[in-house]
Amino acid sequence: MEIKTKDVLKRIGDLEREIEYIKRDLMHLVEKPKQKLSLFGSVRSGDITDEMIEEAKKNLFREAEDV
Repeated sequence: MEIKTKDVLKRIGDLEREIEYIKRDLMHLVEKPKQKLSLFGSVRSGDITDEMIEEAKKNLFREAEDV
Protein backbone atom coordinates (compact mmCIF):
# COMPACT_ATOMS: atom_id res chain seq x y z
CA MET A 1 0.00 0.00 0.00
CA GLU A 2 1.57 3.22 -1.17
CA ILE A 3 0.62 6.54 0.39
CA LYS A 4 1.09 9.49 -1.89
CA THR A 5 2.09 12.90 -0.58
CA LYS A 6 -0.76 14.49 -2.50
CA ASP A 7 -3.32 12.25 -0.76
CA VAL A 8 -1.82 12.94 2.67
CA LEU A 9 -1.86 16.71 2.10
CA LYS A 10 -5.49 16.55 0.94
CA ARG A 11 -6.44 14.59 4.06
CA ILE A 12 -4.61 17.11 6.28
CA GLY A 13 -6.50 19.95 4.59
CA ASP A 14 -9.80 18.14 5.15
CA LEU A 15 -8.98 17.63 8.83
CA GLU A 16 -8.00 21.30 9.26
CA ARG A 17 -11.29 22.39 7.73
CA GLU A 18 -13.25 20.02 9.95
CA ILE A 19 -11.45 21.32 13.05
CA GLU A 20 -12.35 24.89 12.07
CA TYR A 21 -16.02 23.90 11.70
CA ILE A 22 -15.97 22.25 15.13
CA LYS A 23 -14.37 25.35 16.70
CA ARG A 24 -17.01 27.57 15.11
CA ASP A 25 -19.80 25.32 16.37
CA LEU A 26 -18.35 25.34 19.88
CA MET A 27 -18.15 29.13 19.90
CA HIS A 28 -21.85 29.32 19.07
CA LEU A 29 -22.71 26.86 21.84
CA VAL A 30 -21.22 29.06 24.57
CA GLU A 31 -24.10 30.53 26.52
CA LYS A 32 -24.29 34.28 26.66
CA PRO A 33 -25.34 35.87 29.93
CA LYS A 34 -29.11 36.21 30.04
CA GLN A 35 -29.03 39.15 32.41
CA LYS A 36 -26.96 42.27 31.93
CA LEU A 37 -24.39 42.92 34.59
CA SER A 38 -25.05 45.85 36.88
CA LEU A 39 -22.49 48.19 38.37
CA PHE A 40 -24.95 49.21 41.09
CA GLY A 41 -23.15 49.33 44.41
CA SER A 42 -19.67 49.23 42.89
CA VAL A 43 -19.00 52.84 43.96
CA ARG A 44 -18.91 53.13 47.73
CA SER A 45 -19.34 56.86 47.98
CA GLY A 46 -23.00 56.80 47.00
CA ASP A 47 -24.19 58.90 44.11
CA ILE A 48 -21.84 59.60 41.24
CA THR A 49 -21.44 63.31 40.68
CA ASP A 50 -20.57 65.21 37.52
CA GLU A 51 -17.23 66.07 39.08
CA MET A 52 -16.44 62.40 39.58
CA ILE A 53 -17.26 61.70 35.93
CA GLU A 54 -15.07 64.55 34.70
CA GLU A 55 -12.19 63.43 36.92
CA ALA A 56 -12.51 59.87 35.61
CA LYS A 57 -12.48 61.16 32.02
CA LYS A 58 -9.33 63.17 32.69
CA ASN A 59 -7.62 60.17 34.27
CA LEU A 60 -8.71 57.84 31.48
CA PHE A 61 -7.88 60.10 28.55
CA ARG A 62 -4.96 62.08 29.96
CA GLU A 63 -2.52 60.82 27.31
CA ALA A 64 -4.96 61.43 24.45
CA GLU A 65 -4.55 65.21 24.73
CA ASP A 66 -1.23 64.97 22.87
CA VAL A 67 -2.85 63.40 19.82
